[in-house]
Amino acid sequence: MTDTPSKDSTRGDSPNHEPPLLRCEHLVKTYDDGDVQALRDVSLSIRRGEYVAIMGPSGSGKSTMLNMLGALDVPTSGEVYFNGEPLSKMGSLDRFRSEKLGFVFQSFHLLSVLTAVGNVQVPMFETRRPRAERDRVARELLGRVGMSHRANHRPLQLSVGERQRVAIARALANDPELLLADEPTGNLDSRTAAEIFNLLDKLHDEGMTIVLITHDPELGHRAARIVRMRDGAIEDDLPAPARAPLSS
Repeated sequence: MTDTPSKDSTRGDSPNHEPPLLRCEHLVKTYDDGDVQALRDVSLSIRRGEYVAIMGPSGSGKSTMLNMLGALDVPTSGEVYFNGEPLSKMGSLDRFRSEKLGFVFQSFHLLSVLTAVGNVQVPMFETRRPRAERDRVARELLGRVGMSHRANHRPLQLSVGERQRVAIARALANDPELLLADEPTGNLDSRTAAEIFNLLDKLHDEGMTIVLITHDPELGHRAARIVRMRDGAIEDDLPAPARAPLSS
């Protein structure tokens, strides 16, 4: 395995030949009757346990890429595989997203009428978990992100950093295999963003596979691997510099 950039990236191939958790092959995505090509022949593999930042300027295709990886959109051509299974052959992408993926967005998307513990339970509503178990799991997850003391507060009673912590807890509700984060610190001040940096570091250190989209070079360099995009294609795919240790 080398660090040389390649359009057909194989950096995600495990040395023990375990299939990558996530693989995309020759993705193309066009919009507006083919006039706009958001992705141009993109191939990428991500191993289980990796922490990957997808970076690039506005319009580079990174958000479109996240939509493909998260089964929020379908490619014009090419294929995405999860644990070796093509997404195009899955019976229900809604079920796949619910069971296998966790999403963290810049704008939190919390329900204002629910408390923090209620918001964390939302992804579990489609499961067969009884109410008492949903409540227990949600409170455990809030504890994991340092929000136990705010479990019964509604979003408008929380700071923006606290809302993002609740959103991360919600993303973990169904024990996903992959966490996808789209500009997770975009609405946060530098101090609060640093807290979210450390939380994502901690989740990765606990074994979570994370793929994040970010403009923030500080957040991007917390990942172990940086994939840079430009004009809908992968420009380079390299290990990130050694990250700083977690703050105390």
